[in-house]
Amino acid sequence: MAAKRRFGRVRRLPSGRYQARYPGPDGTDRAAPETFATKTDADVWLTMKEAEIRRGDWIDPDAGAVLVADFGATWIAERPGLRPKTVRLYGYLLRAHIAPHFAAVTIASVTLARVRRWRKTLLDSGVSEVTAAKAYRLLRAILNTALDDGLIRANPCRVKGADKETSPERPVLPVAQVFALADAIGPRYGALVLLATFASLRWAELAALSPEDIDLDACVVRVTRQIDYLPGGGHSFGPPKSKAGRRVVPFADLIAPDLRKRLDGLGPSAVLVFTSPDGKPLRHSNFYRRAWMPALKTVGLEGVHFHDLRHSGNQFSADAGANIRELMERMGHDSTRAALIYLHSSAERQRTIADRVGKNARAALRKSKATGTQRARDRQTK
Repeated sequence: MAAKRRFGRVRRLPSGRYQARYPGPDGTDRAAPETFATKTDADVWLTMKEAEIRRGDWIDPDAGAVLVADFGATWIAERPGLRPKTVRLYGYLLRAHIAPHFAAVTIASVTLARVRRWRKTLLDSGVSEVTAAKAYRLLRAILNTALDDGLIRANPCRVKGADKETSPERPVLPVAQVFALADAIGPRYGALVLLATFASLRWAELAALSPEDIDLDACVVRVTRQIDYLPGGGHSFGPPKSKAGRRVVPFADLIAPDLRKRLDGLGPSAVLVFTSPDGKPLRHSNFYRRAWMPALKTVGLEGVHFHDLRHSGNQFSADAGANIRELMERMGHDSTRAALIYLHSSAERQRTIADRVGKNARAALRKSKATGTQRARDRQTK
């Protein structure tokens, strides 16, 4: 007679296969998720399940039964401090690129293979690499919370490189082109174009500027808030994108006259520097349609985004010698990732560096006591 098992039990089904059952830590009698061809296979499974419980690695198989779409919607709703724009982005990614592909899939049923197939389906259907990467990062974050909550044993979002995105290189507008664009867009928004470029400000920061934020004597702009657009057409003002976004940014006195004209043209009760023609806060879509696109057509530009002004200004600062820390402070970034984009090399920059090295080396040779050799004397005369 076979010895009785110490943990769990095995019985033979009418089909000839074997079923394993065990008492869960929650007191519920549970069956293995599958049947086994042999009793030995069922015994091995029970042994592994007992070891799993003893290690504290047991996961309630019913806990992860919530659908991916439902868990994702709750995840977004429970994130503290998300900006309205971020909430809209996450909602769109979940609704358009995650939920349709995981319609009847539970959190516990998501596997690495399923994630890999989902990402490939997105890319094959024409979804951009950037959007696919954003959707992947959102799903990974959602499943990280499921992992923290003990609903799954491991996060299946482990597709190498899936979280990376390679955006097309944006154009850097020459200085003359920036001023031509400022002239073409007209006096209401010309200063907006120049400040976006030479102070490297974001659209949301520019749209929230008050007259008191601009000091023309010191040639600085204080960034203390940004505009947030609400669903349905409303808006609110909140802190900048990150802690580093709250900053004071110097700008070249070259654009001070244009800013002065704009500020002098404001009424005494003005609360915003830049507004729509009817005095309301700027909305990105209306500005693009009514002012930006006509100005681009006037100067013969195509495919240029408003954000390219900030991109151009960042490059101007890097070309002027700003280091990583200085670029980060100017851009309002907490990490070095964005700042490093602007520190790429060029033939002209390499020539400047080589010339400076040579100049410094000659100065050092002149100061050195060991300049008695003919080579040193020759170099000093060149």
